[in-house]
Amino acid sequence: MTSSVVVFDTSVPIDQLRTNRHAERFRELHGIVRNSAVVLSGLAGGADEESEKRFVPELADNYAALAPTTSDWLEAGTMLSKIRKDKGFLADKLRDLHFDALIALTARRYGATVITTNRSDFELLKLYKGFKLEAW
Repeated sequence: MTSSVVVFDTSVPIDQLRTNRHAERFRELHGIVRNSAVVLSGLAGGADEESEKRFVPELADNYAALAPTTSDWLEAGTMLSKIRKDKGFLADKLRDLHFDALIALTARRYGATVITTNRSDFELLKLYKGFKLEAW
């Protein structure tokens, strides 16, 4: 890990909560963990099980959250417009990428590394706006 600050994409805490497959990597992680406000919102919206509903406030209480600024929102829109033009993605795919773009741009502003299991979407975004990325 090269960055001193890390931000997890939604995919990592979901995988960990449901499968515990990242336990070893979490133990070996060096750096300051920060939540993305976008991820917290996504996790809260998708929480079905009681353990998932408890997990989100625990994350929020234990790790400070980084939130997108107005500039991040505007930059995400510009990025998505370019991606739509280049790749021909439809609205559903762009909507999925929008939250990932906000996570990436917020992390970039803080010099943080985004950790994800969603390699393909984040590598695509990285082509349009460089940021630190680690795929698990």
